[in-house]
Amino acid sequence: FEKAIDRYCGQRELEDQMAGLNSLLERNPWIDRDRIGVHGWSYGGFMTLTMTTAHPDIFKVAVAGGPVIDWKWYEIMYGERYMDTESVNPDGFATTSLIGKVGALKSAKDAGKPVKLLICQGAVDDTVLWEHSLSFTQKCILEGKQLDYFPYPCDEHNMAGKARLHLYHKITDYFDSWL
Repeated sequence: FEKAIDRYCGQRELEDQMAGLNSLLERNPWIDRDRIGVHGWSYGGFMTLTMTTAHPDIFKVAVAGGPVIDWKWYEIMYGERYMDTESVNPDGFATTSLIGKVGALKSAKDAGKPVKLLICQGAVDDTVLWEHSLSFTQKCILEGKQLDYFPYPCDEHNMAGKARLHLYHKITDYFDSWL
């Protein structure tokens, strides 16, 4: 499956995830289409934001944790394995960066309801640097898109102990409150 994502992380997975969701919706008319949420951490956080920016009308609630926002900021060992370098693969980096996709999120003035979006991240995350989520958040501010943000001041990428427990309660509460 590595060949499918070569140089364009998130694109084939988006197609696959949406095909799965659409199949569930087609087969189960009892699913409340107005209450669909998505959550993921790290690459899953990247996919959560990829899905909500690509299909803002589908998802009501999204929680992205420690999300990769732009592959040019991610660690070389993993990033170059799948994306190559930005100088060799500029189209892949431009296509997969979430910074330019913030505009797809709905705001209160847009037709339809905005996605309730929560981003959580450890402030001392050395896997997905804080630059990722802060850059996305800043772009949301500049474009008038609302989101919720929760930093874990003393935590790295993989939450542990009380922070992990707090995180799971935060995610559960967010879905309970908005979905």
